[in-house]
Amino acid sequence: MKIEISAEKRTLQGKGASRRLRGSGKVPAVIYGGDQDAQSIEMSHNDLFHKLKLEAFHASILTLSIDGKKEPVLLRDVQMHPYKHQVLHVDFQRVAKDKKIHMKVPLHFINAENSPGVKTSGGIVSHIMTEVDISCLPGDLPEYIQVDLMQLAAGHTLHLSDLVLPKGVEIIALARGDNAAVVTIVIPRSALTEEGAGEAAGAEKK
Repeated sequence: MKIEISAEKRTLQGKGASRRLRGSGKVPAVIYGGDQDAQSIEMSHNDLFHKLKLEAFHASILTLSIDGKKEPVLLRDVQMHPYKHQVLHVDFQRVAKDKKIHMKVPLHFINAENSPGVKTSGGIVSHIMTEVDISCLPGDLPEYIQVDLMQLAAGHTLHLSDLVLPKGVEIIALARGDNAAVVTIVIPRSALTEEGAGEAAGAEKK
C-alpha cells in the first residue's frame, strides 16, 4: 500500500505557536535524518488522524510531500492527547534506499480455526507477540509478516525461527540469539476438567 501525506514548512516555533497551530486544525511535526538538518513542518490534523488508523501507516515507507517536494519517510513517533482524540506531535525519519532500517512490523495469524490445536483439541490461540522488530533495506520492507498456524497442535509453540520471512528481511532478536516464542495453543482449564471428569466416568462404568 502506497500512502502519501502532505505537509508545509513550519516557521514559527515554541509552545505558543504549537498551541495556535493545533487550534487551527494543524499538527506540528518534524522530519529528521539523512544528510539534511531536522525540519519543522505542519500538517492537517484530520488527514493525519485518519491515516494513523491504518496499520500500514505505521509499518510502511510513506511518501511525505512538503510544499510539493516528495521524499520517502518512516513514521517514528506519535504523541497523542491523554484523553482527547487529538494528535499533538509526530516525528518522521528520512529514508535512504541503500541503508538498512529497523522497524516493528505486525504479525498476521492465519488458519487458527483449522489448526489441530483448535479444531481437534478445542484449544485457544495465545498470541505472545503481535509485532516483531526487523531489519532490512527500505525496498524490502513488508507491511506485515504472515504466521501460518495450520500445523500447530495444542501445547505446541511457534518461535521466531519458525517464521517465514520475505527476502532480505532479518529479525533483530534472532540475530542476537534470542529465539523467543511467538504464539502457542493452550487448552482451557475448563476443558481439561471436563475431559478428566469424562475419563473418570468411563472408568466407573468399567
